[in-house]
Amino acid sequence: MTDLTFNDSRTMPQLGLGTWKLPDAQAPMVVRRALDTGYRLIDTAAIYGNERGVGDGVRGSEAFVTTKLWNDRQRDPAAALDESLSLLGLDAVDLYLIHWPAPGQGLYVDAWKALVELRVAGKTRSIGVSNFLPEHLDAIIEATGVTPVLNQIELHPRYQRREERAYHEAHGIVTQSWSPLGQGGDLLRDPAIVAVAEKHQRSAAQVVIAWHLAHGFSVIPKAADPEHMSDNFAALDLTLDDGDLAAIDALERGERMGEDARAM
Repeated sequence: MTDLTFNDSRTMPQLGLGTWKLPDAQAPMVVRRALDTGYRLIDTAAIYGNERGVGDGVRGSEAFVTTKLWNDRQRDPAAALDESLSLLGLDAVDLYLIHWPAPGQGLYVDAWKALVELRVAGKTRSIGVSNFLPEHLDAIIEATGVTPVLNQIELHPRYQRREERAYHEAHGIVTQSWSPLGQGGDLLRDPAIVAVAEKHQRSAAQVVIAWHLAHGFSVIPKAADPEHMSDNFAALDLTLDDGDLAAIDALERGERMGEDARAM
């Protein structure tokens, strides 16, 4: 497992388990299975409604835990994080993110200032954001002088976010991919992906995850099924060559499946 180094000098495993839509009651078993498989990064969020279950699953482990501040709590991030920590059963999380900028509320800059204070207080070891665009990142960096360690964004071969990735690289921000395999399975049936998978005698999901890893992204595919979980994890030992990467890079379509951060 490769670790990525943040701009605050802390490190994070590159590959993790996403838990969006994972029921709270199912989360302990799934998270423990992931840790047994070798995962060390577990991503959750207040809005997922499964922080208690995730906390039960990571208890006693050395897992790196990420959770997120939901939009309706941007006025009181300290109270929101305390609630998350109580559910998780932790004194601090490894990474706390603002889930969306929600610019229509006009609160994300103040929320970021609060996260800076929460890091100083030791409630979170690192701080970052999710779904922020360069204009939102500019605003919080200019207001505080503190650059997020990570921006978690929708990113997959058909929506490659090259402008955002260039911004991240210029500012020392880790790019983390959510929905890394697309949604609905259509991407995994793309002829270019299938051809690379057949060439390496690997699954299409492993090929796409290996593409993310090769580009230096952190990636957090969700998997509750044991076979899918193990299959995703096995992407760590798949090396794609330049021709493979070029073929997948050529799949860009601007095919966004999530929300528009400017419209929220």
